Amino acid sequence: MRALFLISSILFLASCSDSILDNNTTDSSNTTANEEWLVSKAKVIDGGPGKDGIPALLDPNFIDASDANYLNFEELIVGIKIGDEVKAYPHSILNWHEIVNDDINNTKFALSYCPLTGTAFSWNRSIQNQTTTFGVSGLLYNSNLILYDRRTNSNWSQMRQQSINGELINLTPNNFTVVETIWGVWKNMYPETKVLSTNTGFDKDYNDYPYGDFKTSTNILFPVCATNNFYHPKKRIHAVVLNNTAKVYSSDSFISDGFLIDTFQDKSILVVGNSTFINSFILTNSFNSLEFEYIYNNSEAILRDNENNQWNIFGEAISGPRLGQKLERTNSFMSYWFAIESFYPNPEIY
Repeated sequence: MRALFLISSILFLASCSDSILDNNTTDSSNTTANEEWLVSKAKVIDGGPGKDGIPALLDPNFIDASDANYLNFEELIVGIKIGDEVKAYPHSILNWHEIVNDDINNTKFALSYCPLTGTAFSWNRSIQNQTTTFGVSGLLYNSNLILYDRRTNSNWSQMRQQSINGELINLTPNNFTVVETIWGVWKNMYPETKVLSTNTGFDKDYNDYPYGDFKTSTNILFPVCATNNFYHPKKRIHAVVLNNTAKVYSSDSFISDGFLIDTFQDKSILVVGNSTFINSFILTNSFNSLEFEYIYNNSEAILRDNENNQWNIFGEAISGPRLGQKLERTNSFMSYWFAIESFYPNPEIY
């Protein structure tokens, strides 16, 4: 097995006690001078490569969709749309770098992907009115990426979406919506998309997946708190998080219509998707009167409503009387099942 580091593929699903983790305490060289942590420090472990051992991208290059010959139709990508500009970040590159420090029209953000939990987020890099970049700390919490910001050296839990150690402890970042789907679908939705180039300045074989059979096996490489085997540990699901609790939806949730309206934490939730993408929105009072129809046919429009508005996967009205309006995004993301159960025990399952 070719891997970024040498570790044993052991399944850690049975216990959440700190005693399991005592032999994996943090390396002091990776911590900040501030020893206060929002999470149990015993559960913050050294992943192996060390700080910046997995190199975040600082000056990414992009190419046109027509030139992205290294991508096949089924390859997973993370897509972002800020204003009218769209970009795609292939998993095959993110597996090796985990963080891309980028900007769109002077909106500076870090897009992160943790290959161990299958989770992607995008954060504003302007924090307390100062711009920073993010790097890979080399530390993990519940098998999930811990980022650090280079301005203060604070540590940030990706899935908690929060600084958990350092000068910025307790701070939460401002997020941008990202969508995970396959390259063929994204390219059909947004043929004008820019795509992260393999010309990264690093000598990596981006055709090579660095974690062996991890994506399909039941093995979890680092200790986690997860006991529910309702799904295969690596099943990709969509999690909506409200008030520190989660409800999950999978492609199996959609019988035929391609969308559903559910209630979670007294909120009306619109979930739209198919076998290749899922996203969700909160239906506030101004949108509760809408009746939706799933119309996706390899183009940007996903839904149409009874007012004849058409909506895209980012919840934007792209035609009709509500042109320019946006549905309220949920705090949600795609993830491996085991990771959701680790961070949000006993999640509701649709």
